Amino acid sequence: MDIATITGIIVFLGFVFASIFLAEGMKGFLPFINMEAFLVVIGGTFCALLVNYPLSQVLGLRRVLKKVLLTTGEDTTEIVSSFVDFTKKARTEGLLSLESDVKNVKNDFMRRGVQLVIDGFDSEFIRNMLETEIGFIRERHKVGQEIFNSLGTYSPAFGIIGTVLGMILLLSGVDDIAMVPKRMGLALAAAFYGLSAGYLLFYPMAGKLRRRSEEELLVKEIIIRGVLLLQSGVSPIIMESNLKAYLEPAQRLTLKTSK
Repeated sequence: MDIATITGIIVFLGFVFASIFLAEGMKGFLPFINMEAFLVVIGGTFCALLVNYPLSQVLGLRRVLKKVLLTTGEDTTEIVSSFVDFTKKARTEGLLSLESDVKNVKNDFMRRGVQLVIDGFDSEFIRNMLETEIGFIRERHKVGQEIFNSLGTYSPAFGIIGTVLGMILLLSGVDDIAMVPKRMGLALAAAFYGLSAGYLLFYPMAGKLRRRSEEELLVKEIIIRGVLLLQSGVSPIIMESNLKAYLEPAQRLTLKTSK
């Protein structure tokens, strides 16, 4: 679970609730409970999403949201250590001795890459196979980022639409004084919902997805490098020095002390 994302959302909501409660008490929450504004903003936002994207991509939004909230980064030091261990074993016992070890590799991309080496494919074929998969992964990630960027664009816009709608209703029935607060509430609540959803949820989630994509693609670049070095038969020292170049200084120290 990504604690940072969930904490950011919960803390912001806590600040909002605290501000309202300190200013008005429990009765201060009533103006924010506006179903008309919610339907205009959230309903309109997702309807616009259906217009812009195929249904299959919109339905896949649940998987993308799960990636934002629940996925954490992969331990790259463990991957580097695994490749160093594979290199040591391959040099002493041969590549076929890795058959039993590769089955226990958690990373599916790494498992398939090492298996290609064991099966005896040449480096050019292995590189093409793995880089082609990275290209498709990058495109899938791009769609998810675009969807959340679109949601971040649409929701403030529909907040403004809700505000305009509320003002039109307000001005058209200004002689009915009793309805003025309700229609003004619709106008302001719609703006609040739209801006909050766009700038607290959707835009930050698009940024988190972009960062997740960069991290995942970096891991796969490390794996490709490790697979090709393993196929070329380099020594464990060369394997380690090459892959450690991808790690941050703190991670390099962790890798060094883990031996």
